[in-house]
Amino acid sequence: MTRQQIMLKFARWHIWLGWLVGLPVLMWTVTGLIMVWHPIEHVRGNHLRAEMPPLQAQTLVMPRVDGPVRNISLQSLPDGPGWIVVDDSGARLRYSPEDGRPYAPVLEEDARAIAVAAYAGGAPLETVTYYPADSAPNDLRTPANSWQARFGDDTNVYIHAQTGEVLAVRSGWWRVFDFMWGLHIMDLDSRKDTSHPILITFAALGVIGSLLGCVLMFRRRKARVQST
Repeated sequence: MTRQQIMLKFARWHIWLGWLVGLPVLMWTVTGLIMVWHPIEHVRGNHLRAEMPPLQAQTLVMPRVDGPVRNISLQSLPDGPGWIVVDDSGARLRYSPEDGRPYAPVLEEDARAIAVAAYAGGAPLETVTYYPADSAPNDLRTPANSWQARFGDDTNVYIHAQTGEVLAVRSGWWRVFDFMWGLHIMDLDSRKDTSHPILITFAALGVIGSLLGCVLMFRRRKARVQST
């Protein structure tokens, strides 16, 4: 097979691969552009989080915990400092740094106060809704009992129903980013699987098509130079 015939086959493969992977390549480009439109700190809603006051460690009392624990940490939370204890089963509990006693679960009125204290935006609080762990909203992505505080600017603040921790701040732009991410990795279900056969196949075909295009461009350019 002559070089000209080989290049003709390359050209045909390049065209067919272009038709096959053109749409995914365009989708990857568009979704990538949208995802980098704002810094990742903006996407995560850091500008909507109120700054927590520094902790005062002079008179701390260790939590009164029965049984083994995985982790104990002192955190500054919207409604005051607290010990966050992760027990052996993985459950998260909160203890008072003043007397070491456990906190009661967060009630709706507590969730309202925590959400307002944690939110740095200017929109009013509209609704507060409780969600059990097995039916957590899609934009939370954490299997935990939680309160969703929804503000007027389409921001959701999620509060752990046991500890009062702010689990997530989800703005409207975060949801746009999240949808674009699902398209980018071709996983609109869980939006977590970045290594599956469909994505790998299209990515590999895109690479092959690009390499063929580079070879064809180089050969044609070389041929034009020789003909002059």
